[in-house]
Amino acid sequence: MGTGAGVPTVGPLLAINDVAERLNVTPRFVRRLIAERRIRYFKIGRHVRLAEEDVIDWVRQRSVEPSRR
Repeated sequence: MGTGAGVPTVGPLLAINDVAERLNVTPRFVRRLIAERRIRYFKIGRHVRLAEEDVIDWVRQRSVEPSRR
């Protein structure tokens, strides 16, 4: 993707069903994340898309380190 003046570059965009499949969750769960604005998304016309890098960041932010005993 090219960049114009002040336009950020965004990696691959994914549809809701693609994100749900990658995370092994339902599309309804992804839609709820979007509705609650818990994950960044893009509106392109009437379509909703998520950047692959934003999905990866969202997952990383929820990682839990194992406890050491």
